[in-house]
Amino acid sequence: MKNNSGHEFMVKTRYANISPSPQNSGVVPQPPLELALPDGAQLLPLPRPADLVLAPMELRAAIEARRSIRAYAETPLSLAELTYLLWVSQGVKRVSARPSTARNVPSAGARHAFETYLLINRVAGLTPGLYRYQAIEHGLLRLETAADIAGSIAHACIDQPQLTGSAAAFIWAAVVERMFWRYVERGYRYLHLDAGHVCQNLALGAEQLGCGICPIAAFDDELLNNTLGLDGEEMFVVYLATVGKKTDKK
Repeated sequence: MKNNSGHEFMVKTRYANISPSPQNSGVVPQPPLELALPDGAQLLPLPRPADLVLAPMELRAAIEARRSIRAYAETPLSLAELTYLLWVSQGVKRVSARPSTARNVPSAGARHAFETYLLINRVAGLTPGLYRYQAIEHGLLRLETAADIAGSIAHACIDQPQLTGSAAAFIWAAVVERMFWRYVERGYRYLHLDAGHVCQNLALGAEQLGCGICPIAAFDDELLNNTLGLDGEEMFVVYLATVGKKTDKK
């Protein structure tokens, strides 16, 4: 029997079928712009984006060079390089009085519903493990995880070897209420569109650093969400990308 769930999703999220938004009710407050820090948590500071010195690269050259790369050199990323990739993909330029954040990527209604989790394998100055990027504060929160978090994440991603072979992996998890508050059911469409904007900026930024990335959408949703401590409903992984220095192999 044909599974029509994809078609049903598109029908049910048409404008004609969506419910009034919590925003328009005037009763439900706007969700926070990012996840709160745990009490007593200390952020690892990152270099200021304005202080990063990068070799110039034409946009056309970056676009033409981009391709998915699954094998990387053993060379670690520097903390400055990681910072640049965070900045181009989710960096906050300013916080407005609405309140909302202006970032380096577009987002439906400036909702910016993603939290960036980082699997760190080889980044100078960082202990391997799982982190979360606090974009407004521009710092990293180290998360407590099992010892072999890289292997667990790779296993949840259908055992794709680039997860453990990369310098780092970016994992974008959606906070549903941040988008749903304005766009209700149709917001689920926008979450997936926004993920594409974020990953494309990462890909182009990586080219400027002599890095390659591999976007990943093949994963066991329940297993990956559980591995990251996400409930899979109010917050869930939408997309990942591994990144690392390019090898000399063609």
